[in-house]
Amino acid sequence: MNKAPFLLLLVLSVSACGPNEPTVEETTRVISILASDEMRGRQAFSPEAWDAANYIASEFTSAGIKPLEGDTDFIQDFPLYTVSTGELTVALNGQDVDPSQVVGSVSSESISWENGGDVAPIMVGAADDLMAVWRMGRRAPATLLIVHPTHKDAFDQIAGFLRRPARTTTLGGGSNMVMVLSDVKKVDSFQVQGSAEVSESSIANVAGMLEGKRKNEIVVFSAHYDHLGIQSGAEADSIANGANDDASGTTAVIELAKYFASMGKPERTIYFVAFTAEESGGYGSRHFSEQVNPDEIVAMFNIEMIGKPAVEGPNTAWITGFDRSDFGTILQEAVEGTVFSFYADPYPDQNLFYRSDNATLARLGVPAHSISTTPIDVDPDYHQVSDEVSTLDLDHLTNTIKAIAAGAVTIVSGEKTPTRIDPQTVN
Repeated sequence: MNKAPFLLLLVLSVSACGPNEPTVEETTRVISILASDEMRGRQAFSPEAWDAANYIASEFTSAGIKPLEGDTDFIQDFPLYTVSTGELTVALNGQDVDPSQVVGSVSSESISWENGGDVAPIMVGAADDLMAVWRMGRRAPATLLIVHPTHKDAFDQIAGFLRRPARTTTLGGGSNMVMVLSDVKKVDSFQVQGSAEVSESSIANVAGMLEGKRKNEIVVFSAHYDHLGIQSGAEADSIANGANDDASGTTAVIELAKYFASMGKPERTIYFVAFTAEESGGYGSRHFSEQVNPDEIVAMFNIEMIGKPAVEGPNTAWITGFDRSDFGTILQEAVEGTVFSFYADPYPDQNLFYRSDNATLARLGVPAHSISTTPIDVDPDYHQVSDEVSTLDLDHLTNTIKAIAAGAVTIVSGEKTPTRIDPQTVN
């Protein structure tokens, strides 16, 4: 079948669209609400973030999609724990260590270590690379480092990091690390006692689905709906509205839900997900990855900042991690013969593949890539209070949503399946 005439119409027809295809009027309406001053920058944990989540859920309802299997509605709320290290004491060879020479990050309710247990002290001598040992230790569930005083400067640098409160979606699931600055040459015995202070808050993703004929083959369209909130120090305007970052991507997810719902039952199941807390550490996508079977997800279209034309022109979009699967090649082939094109991320030095919500599922082998159009290296509005709807090209935004739908057509239909990503290549 020759798809080119249909796809050309899909990409080009902005004014003469069917009732459920994206229009400039509809994309403008949606993004203007998401990026309004009333949303106050949609910062995760804020009341306005909940307002945004409820608004997205209402749009999903209007689109005619359903909550994910097992959910009763579109709001997927979950706890996020903020953990701070409380009391921490260490004794080496029967002698209490000065508290000023002890620092740690305790993620469990309490820890109690001593010789003969599961934790053995790691000696970091004067000639060793403390930073390398510390990075390795962060991957272990429990680490005790005895650090020679020659590393005091690096010790103090790491101490600042360890003293920060940590956030986690799983209480007790993080790493416990204790560092001691000491010139002791051998540790015959040790005792470590520590505790954590925990506070709990609730945040939410918004997720819906169209069940396909192939129930367990899933295509994900996603974006993050949170932004930076109110910025202190801004003179005239303190609200970081986040129109491009990432109300534009969230608008795309909403419009794609409407579009695909109007097409009837798809071959493959489609998930539409708006993630929370991307700007705060990617906690929304982390939680989502724990609720799904990554082996069932055949592709993830993560949409980031599509409100401004790319450097290659107004009908182009770039894909992060282009060389890690043939996802990008499939999209290129799908829009062949149209005015639209997809190409590899032109900013490899910025590590954008790792800086958005696609990375969590990519680490699990999913062909998960971000699609963007913004020239991020020169964009004056990125993470600024000036990121407002007035700075965007809404015709371009609408056409890009149509192009993503066109690029996805052979994946959603089951005709094409992207190769999996090697998790070993995703740091």
